[in-house]
Amino acid sequence: MDRSSVEEYVRTRLFELRDLKYREFHSKLMPTVDPELIIGVRTPKLRNFAKEFGKMPEAEEFLKILPHKYYEENNLHGFLVEAIKDYGECVTAVNTFLPYVDNWATCDLMRPKVFKKHLPKLLEEIRRWIETDETYTIRFGIEMLMTFYLDEQFDIAYPELVAGVYSEEYYVNMMIAWYFATALAKQYEAVLPYIEKQRLERWTHNKAIQKAIESYRISPEQKAYLRTLKVKQS
Repeated sequence: MDRSSVEEYVRTRLFELRDLKYREFHSKLMPTVDPELIIGVRTPKLRNFAKEFGKMPEAEEFLKILPHKYYEENNLHGFLVEAIKDYGECVTAVNTFLPYVDNWATCDLMRPKVFKKHLPKLLEEIRRWIETDETYTIRFGIEMLMTFYLDEQFDIAYPELVAGVYSEEYYVNMMIAWYFATALAKQYEAVLPYIEKQRLERWTHNKAIQKAIESYRISPEQKAYLRTLKVKQS
């Protein structure tokens, strides 16, 4: 198939999978995306299609078609990228795609499995992603730190890296809060000083505490103490 045929094939399949009620619900969760560009495909069905389509030679051509028009096309792109087994090829594909990511959902669904086998190399990419001025590239970098470096790979340098991110973008600050809430659940003693010393912006600080308190992985005693660390909004 040529490029236009691949695009037509993908869109035909996606529209066959659409769920209008889901489209109406899901579009409300993504104010940065034009509702007219949301087809309305539930994630499990999109993943199944991605597995099927990924085995076809046309998938390689689809990855060259940027920008995409529809939200689900972007998500399909992300699912195809995260399935790439070669680390270098996967990083290249991620770097090509990130500038076109325009919403939190597409950003957050992409978690390439091959990254886990190359964590030292991945850190170099994460630092570069976090240092950009692109909202969803920064968010993706922080998400990768949260996904792969809060367990046995944890180092205090990583929350320091996240705490050093200053942004006025809601979707960046929400990810920072999510990172620290998760870090408190997994590395409480190491990460608590970032909250005690108010290293984060006020809104982000309070949101991190809120999300930590909502976590079942935080003990009642820890939650009680975290509540005392909230700061008043000006």
